[in-house]
Amino acid sequence: MRPAPVANMSRAEYVAAEQASSLRHEYLNGQVYAMAGGTPEHGALAAAVMGELRAALVGKPCRVYSSDVRVSILETRLVTYPDASVVCGTLETDPADRDAVTNPILVVEVLSESTEAYDRGAKAAHYRQVPSLMEYVFLSQDEPRIEVYRRVAPGRWELREARTGERIPLESCGIELEVSAIFTNPLASS
Repeated sequence: MRPAPVANMSRAEYVAAEQASSLRHEYLNGQVYAMAGGTPEHGALAAAVMGELRAALVGKPCRVYSSDVRVSILETRLVTYPDASVVCGTLETDPADRDAVTNPILVVEVLSESTEAYDRGAKAAHYRQVPSLMEYVFLSQDEPRIEVYRRVAPGRWELREARTGERIPLESCGIELEVSAIFTNPLASS
């Protein structure tokens, strides 16, 4: 569930406020929403998937971005911060916000108890409107599980899942992710 808006402002005011803020906020139709802070597990999973993506994309014309980079969904006017995103080819940015990417081919969200319904529902519906987006990925914090939603035709998405010991292809990038590599916790006792 998305929290109540914390402010109303124009898009230009939002961009200026985000550039000056140490906190991150989503923006939709003039309303600004504070984004929840992450848990250590959330941060570890986001960092692990970014590391795996970066390593797998070496030599390809693609770049991995962290949750510090805004994604602007021009079609629905949502501006958000996925946990990771990938752009291949030429980077395109929002004319109203040069720091907001508009052409990710892949976005990743680490699901949390407080945001899972929003990430799977309204936010995923926004992502599906991005013409360049070929896949969006959910990582579970409750169990070693990766879900990949892949565009298979205009307006049609297919779900694939992978669990411990399995690999899952990311066709948008021509790579695979190994579930165990992302979910291994080197701090856990044996």
